[in-house]
Amino acid sequence: MKQKPVILIFNKFYLPGYQAGGPIRTIVNMVDRLGENFEFRVVTSDRDLADRNPYPDLTGETWETVGKARVHYVAHDKANIGNLAGLINDTQPALIYLNSFFDPWFTQKVLIARRLGKIRQVPIILAPRGEFSPGALAIKRLKKKVYIKAAKLAGIYKGITWQASSEIERGDIERSLGRLVITPGLVIAQNLAPPVETAVSLRTRLKRDDEPLRVCFLSRISPMKNFDFALRVLAKVNVPLDFTIYGPKEDQSYWQTCEALISALPENIHIRYAGSIHPSSVKEALGQHDLFFLPTRGENYGHVIHEALGAGLPVLLSDQTPWRDVEAQKLGWTLPLDAITPFVEVLQDCSVWDSDQWAAISKRAIEYANEKASDVMVLDRNREMLMDAISVVTVANKGES
Repeated sequence: MKQKPVILIFNKFYLPGYQAGGPIRTIVNMVDRLGENFEFRVVTSDRDLADRNPYPDLTGETWETVGKARVHYVAHDKANIGNLAGLINDTQPALIYLNSFFDPWFTQKVLIARRLGKIRQVPIILAPRGEFSPGALAIKRLKKKVYIKAAKLAGIYKGITWQASSEIERGDIERSLGRLVITPGLVIAQNLAPPVETAVSLRTRLKRDDEPLRVCFLSRISPMKNFDFALRVLAKVNVPLDFTIYGPKEDQSYWQTCEALISALPENIHIRYAGSIHPSSVKEALGQHDLFFLPTRGENYGHVIHEALGAGLPVLLSDQTPWRDVEAQKLGWTLPLDAITPFVEVLQDCSVWDSDQWAAISKRAIEYANEKASDVMVLDRNREMLMDAISVVTVANKGES
């Protein structure tokens, strides 16, 4: 039996963690859907986002089987250049796959190890996961600007392949990095959705005429996800509306700002914070609502948007996501963030839809989500991206022999 190429993935968070959201789901979907073609190994932190303690029952410096992947959990005091280089050299991967530009733990240290000659020649793909969107760069702008300039001078990102999930992200990367994006270059491969069998869902409820509109927000509560903007929109809504918030409080000072906005909301807005929610419960929770609201500053994909559609919900989004076709599909709205009024008008218009309108849009949303999940071209493009990156070094090594 032919041995599968080993792909060594570095990401700050992975299963059983879930609070970091999209990047975890992206890797899980890649492992699930391409695990027959590649042997995936994942190096990650030993705890979830914002958790002070490691996951229980970890056996230490070993590889754990998690689904179709083997996972190595690294304690914070062990995540140094020497240990990470040792993991790479022991694994001897055909490809290293990084999932952040700015992560000092599982990107920068790997690339520094390569620059210092501590690891053997191995191709690298880096997926910035939306870090170069205008909204993302606006957060801690000066610190990021200084680091990008220093990284160019140090040359630690030279010679790697860059992955963009869309044409939009490709433009963001090229605009931010300029000449840093060199050979082998930049490829576009959309993030993989979950297998179609897990994308199928049925609405557990449909709005009745005498009920308030039920809206939910599901994401990390952070400036990047623009939760405060959602609250400012709700402050202008004059119809009865129930708003449920799902997600971890990533930034406590930001949450305090949001609490002040919550306390000033009018009486017609009933708000509930439901905390973090496990991925296995997401579809069921979403299905209890009428509309999904995410005025994000930027998404390179937006797995939760796919999940909301799969649960039969129309989506109210900013125009900073790749899901801009939902308006043409009549499944939602993608609005610019320079004005609150259009968001308010959508919510108020939806509040008077009748049951037939809700049933029709719910059916279309589920069908659309399933079409996205079963897109063979996206699956093939991801497979080709990985194989092409591996072949770059394979061909180079043959030429030297």
